[in-house]
Amino acid sequence: MNKVSSAQGIPRRLVKINQAFIVISVLVALFTGIHWILALPLAAGLSGLLFGYNPVIRLASPLLTKERSAYVLEDPQQQQFNQKIAVFCLAAGLISFLAGWTIAGYIFTIMVAVAATVAILGFCIGCFIHYQWRMYSYRRKQATLHK
Repeated sequence: MNKVSSAQGIPRRLVKINQAFIVISVLVALFTGIHWILALPLAAGLSGLLFGYNPVIRLASPLLTKERSAYVLEDPQQQQFNQKIAVFCLAAGLISFLAGWTIAGYIFTIMVAVAATVAILGFCIGCFIHYQWRMYSYRRKQATLHK
């Protein structure tokens, strides 16, 4: 993992900056019609998933003015799950716009922008989905064990 997302966690401030970058990029892309702007958060997200290095988080790291332990830390595994959802939606949106599927492009990009905005405001949709999936898997495993 990169230097800012050690096993201890990712400072929430950096996570929110990354979310804000996604929201701003989507809004600029949608309002200007320059859909290639979606490639910026997409590339940052892919870099984080594939190489453990998210350039947005890395560039924002100097904004941390206190010790890492002074910040609320987010679970890196949870953030990876959330980033997969964002990357999927951004990629699907960009591909849709490039293919001329405008409605699909709007749906995917607005979904990721709404999810990131809601996360900034305090409710993580990806976290909720991840939790529900883990509970479903656990219950399924328990049912299999008790047969």
